[in-house]
Amino acid sequence: MHQFTELFQNYYHKFVHFANSYLEDEAAAEDIVMDSFMYYWENKAAAGSIDNPQAYLLSTIKNKCLNALRAKKVRLKANDNIRDYNYRLLEASIFTLEACNPTELFSEEVAQMVDEAINSLPQQTKRIFVKSRFQGMSYKEIAEEMNTSVKNVEKHMTKALKILRVALKDYIPAILFLMFFK
Repeated sequence: MHQFTELFQNYYHKFVHFANSYLEDEAAAEDIVMDSFMYYWENKAAAGSIDNPQAYLLSTIKNKCLNALRAKKVRLKANDNIRDYNYRLLEASIFTLEACNPTELFSEEVAQMVDEAINSLPQQTKRIFVKSRFQGMSYKEIAEEMNTSVKNVEKHMTKALKILRVALKDYIPAILFLMFFK
């Protein structure tokens, strides 16, 4: 016990400094060093006689720091991917808004394309879509009127929106404008 206390008192701050020099996070460095001392204390009997406890502890601290840095690297990579995705979404929004031509918003072409896309839907899906979007009926009302389940109505609406999103992807800004200002 006395040897452990002496080891802790002599090396704790040095090990924290070592870990912090890589982690650049004092609290994380202290946690790793404390965990390493605890690990050493709990496993010194199982490990047999350790000739050089300072080297054993430093090796444990090194490995825990490596694990922490690898985990940080994964988090940073994930954050970069999210940032890249958000940047691409922003770029797409800027591009579509710049491409938006107000004179085309009111053109018969866009209205005709919307009608064609809706008419391309399977019959049941089209009926449900029209009732929901153009007649203002709720999913429950549609289900009751068509003698089907709300889940089935939801399935058809999801299908309709997916098909329309693909068919009208280049005209979505114009369609949104028309829907709000009709």
